[in-house]
Amino acid sequence: MTFNSKAVAIFVFAISAGLEAQTPPVNAPETAAQSVQSKSEKEKEIEKQEQSQRMLGVLPQFGTTSRHDAPPLTPGEKFHLFYKSAFDPAELATVGLQAGISQAEDEFPEYGQGAAGYGKRYGATLADEVSGGFWANYFYPVLLKQDPRYFRLGEGTVGQRFRYALVEEIVCRTDKGERTFAWENVLGAFTTGAVSNLYYPPAERGAGLTLSRSAIAIGYGSLGGLVDEFYPDISRRLFHRHDQGPR
Repeated sequence: MTFNSKAVAIFVFAISAGLEAQTPPVNAPETAAQSVQSKSEKEKEIEKQEQSQRMLGVLPQFGTTSRHDAPPLTPGEKFHLFYKSAFDPAELATVGLQAGISQAEDEFPEYGQGAAGYGKRYGATLADEVSGGFWANYFYPVLLKQDPRYFRLGEGTVGQRFRYALVEEIVCRTDKGERTFAWENVLGAFTTGAVSNLYYPPAERGAGLTLSRSAIAIGYGSLGGLVDEFYPDISRRLFHRHDQGPR
């Protein structure tokens, strides 16, 4: 499943990249062209910094921005965000830890124990992670023109920011900067749950289990929003850091 998801992602990305038009302004003064180019390079640098953010210096927070005026991502940039997040070494290590816990608790007993059982659990967990990222961070955001990033509120009372973080899993920003229902997250969760029926043991398949896994994924997404929203504040208090992130 992992290789199939990667192949589909690369295929769709190749098509979208080929169709994406980049037409320069016609008859623009040289100074204006230089200004636009400079701004473009600056924006690319800021996005590069954002996609290098890590919690505690380890766990990636590549899809988080504190800029409320951040320009939309192109299809290619959305693919890059998905791929970089899904196959980051820290994420692969986390998948290994999850697989180890699953084996210790004898989850999915059909997989068995030993190295073979661990390998199957690792493969299934990795397939979940890659599939979830592909659908929610790339495929549906490109198809529906929605932005897969989490936009930090960063101000207001704790209660306001807490509610904002929870709601952000079902409300997102479009590429035009408007607020709308986050079909990317909801459809992504349910598609991932449906696809998982192809590699989970027979006893772990079915409509009921698919809906349950999808709902759990959405719930975890909301918890992830809380981490994205409040981690910079916690980091400043614990490590006395005063940086506000890329501007």
